[in-house]
Amino acid sequence: MTGITDFTVKGADGGSVSLADYAGQVLLIVNTASKCGFTPQYAGLEALHRDYAERGFAVLAFPCNQFGAQEPGDAAEIASFCSLTYDVTFPVFARVDVNGGSADPLFDRLKADAPGVLGTKAIKWNFTKFLVDRAGHTVARHAPTTKPEDLRAEIEALL
Repeated sequence: MTGITDFTVKGADGGSVSLADYAGQVLLIVNTASKCGFTPQYAGLEALHRDYAERGFAVLAFPCNQFGAQEPGDAAEIASFCSLTYDVTFPVFARVDVNGGSADPLFDRLKADAPGVLGTKAIKWNFTKFLVDRAGHTVARHAPTTKPEDLRAEIEALL
């Protein structure tokens, strides 16, 4: 079975990015949106990224427009928003679908590895968070209502 770091995703610039670049790191993979009630979580995600990056941790953001059309911008608009509004330094990749037939294969894998409540696979909303260990295995799934700061103990245990 392959790990998360065996996937290739699309960068914000449209080029391919191998998640092998993140091999050996603890990852928090999040589907994000700029116009969502949970958008202020960007600040908490950035705090986690800055606090733990030197210890081998990274936040990977994947904008998604499937929930209430809350991520309507193109890659440049999304990057500008994240940088100017929340001073985001973690990678923000190309916009993806996380559910349905056009779902990005990475998210299909994350959902299979860490089902939601009662075994549901579908992601319910933006800012669903998947925690991945250094071996590339998905170890936890957290609802959008889970604040980034509430994940510190789990992240520290994996570091």
